[in-house]
Amino acid sequence: MTTLTVTHVPMLDLNAQYLPVEAKVIEAITRVVRSKQFVMGPQVAELEQALSEYCKVPHTIGVSSGTDALVLALMALGIGAGDEVITSPFSFFATAGSIARVGATPVFVDIDPETFNIDASQIEAKITPKTKAIIPVHLFGQMADMDPIMDLATRYNLKVIEDSAQSIGAEYRGRDGVSRRSGSIGNIGCFSFFPSKNLGCCGDGGAVTTTDAALAETLSVLRVHGAKHRYYHELVGGNFRLDTIQAAVLLVKLQELETQHIQRIKNGLLYNDLLAGISELTLPVDRTPGRMIYNQYTLRTKKRDGLMAALNAAKVGNSVYYPVPLHLQDCFASLGHQVGDFPHAESAAREVLSIPIYAELTHEQQVYVSTAIREFFKD
Repeated sequence: MTTLTVTHVPMLDLNAQYLPVEAKVIEAITRVVRSKQFVMGPQVAELEQALSEYCKVPHTIGVSSGTDALVLALMALGIGAGDEVITSPFSFFATAGSIARVGATPVFVDIDPETFNIDASQIEAKITPKTKAIIPVHLFGQMADMDPIMDLATRYNLKVIEDSAQSIGAEYRGRDGVSRRSGSIGNIGCFSFFPSKNLGCCGDGGAVTTTDAALAETLSVLRVHGAKHRYYHELVGGNFRLDTIQAAVLLVKLQELETQHIQRIKNGLLYNDLLAGISELTLPVDRTPGRMIYNQYTLRTKKRDGLMAALNAAKVGNSVYYPVPLHLQDCFASLGHQVGDFPHAESAAREVLSIPIYAELTHEQQVYVSTAIREFFKD
């Protein structure tokens, strides 16, 4: 028997994830097409109920994208011009961009260099009378340290919006010993179902979660231009609806999510073994008590660009999340930040490199990736 030899490994293999559920996905889409209920069809409500059960939160509202989830959350909490919202400078642009879109000002707090999440110990120093909310980002599948964040929110009467775009199914075990899922701790959780996420649809999609029934009602009304009844608008909202077709796809894929998570965690632990002992390489740290679901497996090295070139030569997919921290983006120049203001975020931006971690990754592929990395650091 001939042994197949790995010659390349993509950063993400959506085909490998999709093919086992292709028949179910096509059947689900076909049902929507035949029903002609393309907008707010019954699959949307069905998905919302399933997501509530999965995230262990009473209310879920499907929305058009993860970015729109953040914008909708801020609108529902009445945050706008003159307000400040504290968040991380090391995240996808949508986190701070959504704050700016509602007219508020993003206020950045540096990250913990091990977890890449906002450093909760630095938040209090940034709170002012204008501060209205904190948006912790649960980056790369690991939740931020929520107990001290919620303590500050209670003390200063602030709202907390969890940016859970990369962390559906991740868990945080608080000091009370209870494990809670991402999106169930703050006032609102915001999720993205972009195709590359652990739970991805066939386009754009997202959701917001909350434990507050009144807030859930406000979110639901804002989602449809602020109208409870057609043509009668109580609020100025937007078109933030989740397409029925995307809800149907997500209902199929949600059934596989726990299996996907378990395999990603196994893959992460295997990488930890295969890459152990390389002095110039820092592996992901699963430090926050709970469950990390490895939306990415992110390495750190001062030789990042050289390692990237070596992996490219070996045809190993890789990606930098994120090369420019948010406080140094041109569009936020008016905030007056300079290089050196948030040294841990800036250092991470220079040193991080993510490698393939998807559930369908084989042992042979992981060995190939790890061998390419070890070969680079031998030189």
